Amino acid sequence: MTGTRTGLDARIHVPDRLEATLQAPPGSVVAVIGPNGAGKTTLLRALAGLVEMTGHVTVDGESWSDPPRLVRERRLGFVFQDQSLFPHLTALANVAFGLQSRRTPRRAAEQVAQGWLDRFAIGHLAGRKPGELSGGQAQRVAIARALASEPQLLLLDEPFAGLDVGVATSLRIELARHLADYAGVSLLVTHDAIDALTLADRVLVVDEGRVAQSGSPQEVAARPLTEHVARLVGLNVIRDGETYRSFTPSSVTVSVRRPEGSARHQWHGPIASVAPHGDAVRLLVAAHGPAPRELLADVTPGAATELGLTPGRDVWLSVKETAVQTYAADRER
Repeated sequence: MTGTRTGLDARIHVPDRLEATLQAPPGSVVAVIGPNGAGKTTLLRALAGLVEMTGHVTVDGESWSDPPRLVRERRLGFVFQDQSLFPHLTALANVAFGLQSRRTPRRAAEQVAQGWLDRFAIGHLAGRKPGELSGGQAQRVAIARALASEPQLLLLDEPFAGLDVGVATSLRIELARHLADYAGVSLLVTHDAIDALTLADRVLVVDEGRVAQSGSPQEVAARPLTEHVARLVGLNVIRDGETYRSFTPSSVTVSVRRPEGSARHQWHGPIASVAPHGDAVRLLVAAHGPAPRELLADVTPGAATELGLTPGRDVWLSVKETAVQTYAADRER
């Protein structure tokens, strides 16, 4: 790789879809999280040059936006949700494609490609076409293809989506190992808190087309500023102006009658869903009030049975002030 690694500096505006600022040093992994339609994939596509935008994108000190570089002129690797492998090419040819498009001799490109397939433990599948691969195998080929050309910027759009839990776990471990050795900047769009906590060193929260929060995974998990992030990390969060209050589902007391006592925070509403959660039963309650919201509560299986906690049942929720963490909206940490 030629040039000096200085990382990513971007300010992106896509009309009616996205307004985002992002800086990331070399070797960093940024998890991009947020609800569906928030603008996460638009961010990746803007960085790749696949959507029109204003602003700037600078990678390793070189502008990709002034003048705009074509997609093929940007040294990037992109892993799409559906792999987007060339169906008529073998796994080896798919991985070698990017290198050959940059005029690497075929034999040399294939040697590098075989090496990457070997790293992902699928070297023996080099001669197979995408239609002959499982979902996990195809995603390994897609990631190997993205990394083989030594990109300055690696974009991964939900790389574990649609995979079995066991396959996703194995691939996550493999990807973490490769990202640890990768000198460029990686952006990982995900809906899974595990990805953000185990793969990333920074989290960017996108909500309604804007950056709602950024910080280390630990900071964002401890002090979420959106309900989506709170759900990902298993917390409840309530906003009052620029003040936030969070509390765990296990700190919520559930009753079928209005509680009496010292609990300062109380809500009332029907149970939306009931599901096992470890040794507990997790309730999602559509709480009424001036600002209606969905809240999580954990109860024991015995309590769930005794109180008849089934979907549609009206319940009261209460939380003591001592169980609530209060913090301000420090969005850029």
